[in-house]
Formats: sequence, structure tokens, C-alpha cells
Amino acid sequence: MKWWGYIPAVALLALPACSGNNPDKAKSSPLVHVTQPLRHTFVDRIEAVGTAKANEQVTLASPVTERIVKVNFGDGQFVAKGQVIAVLAQNRQLADLAGARARAVNARQEMDRLQALKGQGFVTRTTVDAQVAALASAQAAVEAAQATIDDRVVRAPFAGVASLRAISAGAVVNQGTPIATISDASRIKLDFTVPETLLAAVKPGVAVSAKAAAFPERSFAGTIDAIDAVIDPNTRALLVRAVLRNPDNALKPGMLLNVTVEGARRQGLAVPALAVIGEGEDQYVFIVDADGKAVRRGVRTGARDGGLVEILAGLNGSERVIDKGVVKVAEGVKVRTTAATKGR
Repeated sequence: MKWWGYIPAVALLALPACSGNNPDKAKSSPLVHVTQPLRHTFVDRIEAVGTAKANEQVTLASPVTERIVKVNFGDGQFVAKGQVIAVLAQNRQLADLAGARARAVNARQEMDRLQALKGQGFVTRTTVDAQVAALASAQAAVEAAQATIDDRVVRAPFAGVASLRAISAGAVVNQGTPIATISDASRIKLDFTVPETLLAAVKPGVAVSAKAAAFPERSFAGTIDAIDAVIDPNTRALLVRAVLRNPDNALKPGMLLNVTVEGARRQGLAVPALAVIGEGEDQYVFIVDADGKAVRRGVRTGARDGGLVEILAGLNGSERVIDKGVVKVAEGVKVRTTAATKGR
């Protein structure tokens, strides 16, 4: 074999050694994105599920067993305070009232006659006193007869919306039979539970917002109205009642609502959630030091909001924190960084 037959092989072996740049070495440092912690406003929020209740709601029932002679409301009709809802038969009671009034008139006339005779000295004071008692008894009988009639007229105790009708005129109802349910839903009472550990964050007047599955794009605003005085020993939770504005009656009693309680606002350091790594109960981030190396830094975190995590301890705000490419780095690894951003 001729000596020049070895030239290609020698040339090929010499190529890597003659290269001025080693691509494998250039690729050994991972490329990461860094950012500096920023100041962000965090709001303590409590999320819970509650059941909507009407501001006022009552089921009107028949006070006696009687026949209904008049029904004065329609299905889902708005009724005013004091409006007659239904009238029960009262013929016998009207007759009793007429008799009681007649006896009261007679007692009054007798009283006047005895007063005149007493002035002339023909009757004693004892006789007049007995007639005073008789007159009072007759007047009480009139009031009792009138009350019996009033009991047979069912009225709305407050303004609201009536339920669907389930009875008709002419039906005989037993005492206690429901006639109509009146609901005032201009405001909604929302009851939900809060763990006892979060008791300090709830107090009357704190703002809340609620959403219903029926209106996913709408938020209903309100405030906490009252807090139960006793913690449930089984659940270690406290019942809280909020009141929501419901001017168009969109919310209905019985609805299931997701409620958010907005607590105190505060400014704090924050980093992107992707930058925080959990390891058991510990959490940490990687920062890039002055030598361009990744350094693990333990942190204590707080609230989360919109992809940001509150940093309560561990950072002072001047560090370069790795928020993209964290999985490619380890303690002490040299990294390449993109242009750092000063928060968002």
C-alpha cells in the first residue's frame, strides 16, 4: 500500500483536535430564564360553599279546618305586605260577631240608664259596678268574635313573591295545611362554614362575593352579616352568614353558591409559581449567583394569586430567581441565562 493512502484517515482524526470551539462543552451549561422578585398585592381569601336563603320566607297555613271561599294570588305573583292571600268560610263567625255586638249595645244602654238612676239615688254603687263589668265582658266578646273572623283571612306578613298555587277555592283544608309560601328574595342570606383556624379573617362587614352555576360569568357582592356564637365540635367549623344584594331576583332560595371572603390586603414579595419547588414540607428556589452558578435557597411561602407565590422569608428582592428551566439545574451548576426581567 502506498503511503498516501493513510492521508484521509489521519486528516479525519485531526479535525476535532484542530477545532477552536468544543460544541459539547458549550452545551453543558443549561439555558434558564431568570426574574427578580416583585412587589405584589395579596388578599387573604377564604373559599367556601353555601346555600342561599331568602331574606324573609314564610309558609302560610290554614289556622283552622274550614272551606276556602277565595284565593287571591297567582302562581309566582308578587304580593304586597298585608295583601289578602286567601279567605276561609266565616258565616258562623259573622253571626257570632253580630250577636256579640248586639249584647254590647244592650250592655252600654243599661249602663247609661243605671248611671242616670244612680245620680238620682235610686240605685247603689254596687249595681253600677256590676253593670260596668258586664259591659266590659260584652266588649271582650265582640273583640274575640272579630279575632275569629280575622283568623280566617290569610294575609301576607311582608312583601314578596308567592309560590305556585296548590289549592283552589271550594277546597276544605285542615288546620295547618299550607296555603302559600311567601319569599322576600330582594336580599339573599348565604350561610357557609369557615374552619376555626380562619376565624380571625371573618367579621361583620367584611366583603364577600358569590357565584352560582346558573350565572358563571356573574358575581354577586355582599358582606358578612353575622357569625354563629358556637363552633361545631364535630367539624371544628363556624357557621357564617353573609347577605348578598339580589335586586333582579336572579338568585333563588335553595341555590348552591361558591363564596369567596376577601380579607386584609398586603404588599409582599412574590415570584412565579414555577420557580418554587417543594420537597416534603420544605420549599426552595434556585437563584443565580455572581459567578453564574445555580444556588439553592430555602424559602417560606404564603398566599398564591394569579400564578404568583408570596415569599414570606428567604429572599430580599435583589436575587435573580430561575423561573423557567428549573428542572435542568442542580446546586452549583453553571447556567446560561436569558435577559432578566424586573417582575411583571
